[in-house]
Amino acid sequence: MKAVVLYWPKGGNTENAAKKIKEVLGDNADIYDIKSFNVDDLDKYDLIITGASTIGAENWEDASNDNEWSRFGNEVRNKDLSGKYVAFFGLGDQVLYPNHFVDVLGVFNDEFSKTNAKIIGRWPTEGYRFTDSDGEENGMFYGLAIDEDNEDHLTEERVKKWVEQLMSEMK
Repeated sequence: MKAVVLYWPKGGNTENAAKKIKEVLGDNADIYDIKSFNVDDLDKYDLIITGASTIGAENWEDASNDNEWSRFGNEVRNKDLSGKYVAFFGLGDQVLYPNHFVDVLGVFNDEFSKTNAKIIGRWPTEGYRFTDSDGEENGMFYGLAIDEDNEDHLTEERVKKWVEQLMSEMK
């Protein structure tokens, strides 16, 4: 099994979370920020993990030259990822943004649902304190929810359990 962890933006909590996921995955995983990754290289991987801090859907549609998620989303939309597994992680702040906590997971789910990939890695909302999220359905997030601002002490254990879950879902 070969995995790739793709994230944006560079620096800060998103990159740190991506590195933690890569570390748990071990030597069979690569890690890239999306700006330096060629979407055609997705063919090399069995498991594609994408992560971001919460952004609005408009960021996927915005055509500005500096919008990396828009560029990435437009390129991924044209890929057939049949036979690939895809999982997501999202960063949010439950205290300052309880009405939009990890909304990015919903954006990822919508975008990758168009690629024929098998989406795995749903994560329970139990234990989180938020009021609304586009990244949640029926008590489950579309991927791993991380709050480095308020629950950084839980991140490493959540990452370990989530990666174990991904491995079991791929069997």
